[in-house]
Parts: sequence; C-alpha cells; structure tokens
Amino acid sequence: MAQVRPYGGVEAAERLADRRRRFIDAGLELLGGEAVPADLTVRAICREAGLAARYFYEGFTDKDQFVGAVFDAVIAELAATTQAAVAAAQCAEQNRAGMANIVHAVASDARIGRLLFSAQLSNSVVAAKRAESGVLLAMLYGREIGMALRVDQGERASRKGMATAHFAVGGVGQTISAWLAGDVDLTPDELVDQLAAILDTITRPRLHGGD
Repeated sequence: MAQVRPYGGVEAAERLADRRRRFIDAGLELLGGEAVPADLTVRAICREAGLAARYFYEGFTDKDQFVGAVFDAVIAELAATTQAAVAAAQCAEQNRAGMANIVHAVASDARIGRLLFSAQLSNSVVAAKRAESGVLLAMLYGREIGMALRVDQGERASRKGMATAHFAVGGVGQTISAWLAGDVDLTPDELVDQLAAILDTITRPRLHGGD
C-alpha cells in the first residue's frame, strides 16, 4: 500500500480526525443552537465547519449518518464524564455526582442540553437516538438498582428493576427538558438536589421491602 505523505507537517490521519472534529462541532452548533435550521443541508454543515463538501463525504455517507454521529459523540463524552464522576464518589453520593455532572454540563453548554433533551428539536434521527440512548441508560441503571437493592437477579426482579430504571431515566430526561424550556424554575444546584433526592428515594432499599 502506498504511504500517504504528510501535508504541512500533519499526517493524513491527523488531518482526517481534525476535519471530523470540525464537522462534529459544526453539527452541535447547528442542532443545538438557539435557531435550529428548518432544513439541515450539507451546504450549511460545510459552511459552519469551514470545509468543502468533498470532506463531508469523506467521513459521512449522508445527513442522517452525520446527525447520528454528532449525537453519539456528544452523549459518549457526557456518559464518560458522568461515569467517572460516579465512580469517584462515595456510594451514598453517587446519584448526586451523576446528576451534578449532567446538569452542570448542560448548564455550561446549552447546545448539549438542546441536542440531548430539548423537545423543540424535532429531528427524526435525534429522536431515534434519544430513544436508543434511553434504553441503554435504563439497562445500565437497572443493573445498578439491582446491586443497590441487593435483589436476586431472577426474572421478576429483573423486570421490576428495568421498570424502575426506565422510570428514572425517562423522568430525569423529561425534567431536564422542562428545565431547559423554563417550565422548572430552579438553579442548576437546586435541580441537582431535586434529581438526586428522587433517585435516592428510588434506590433506597427500605422503600422496596418485598414482592
């Protein structure tokens, strides 16, 4: 295989990664900005990224794949930092640590909140990605609930844990969406307190006495 020469001292792989990062940043700006474009076009994406159209098709087959890649990149980063925050916290403070990381990330960059939670963003790919990520988070949280409650991992316990997990994940998402829309008048720290208290109640063993 012929070796690709560096251009301007930058290797081909680095240039490709840099262009992809610029496209992802452009997608977050367009999808998570205050004024969502009625019709997201490749031309608009390239203009925001400052790159030619040929580079768009170097990394993405079409607009739908691009939107999916933007969502995946944003939620992967948020999930990684949230997981790290939870892992670093004491057991009793893990719900608070997770909620604090999510709320503060949304508060510091409103684009993230709009992309992941805002009801005003009606892009069909984003809607599908939200559902997909919600199922994954519910599965992970369901496992954590089972561990917290020390329940047997039987079929019935598993069903109950998953039901609780879907309720928790859906409730958190809906609450953050309402907060972003201004329907919940709380400061970021007050929102963290409220969400953490609710999750603590859900995972408190004494409230789940028996079948």
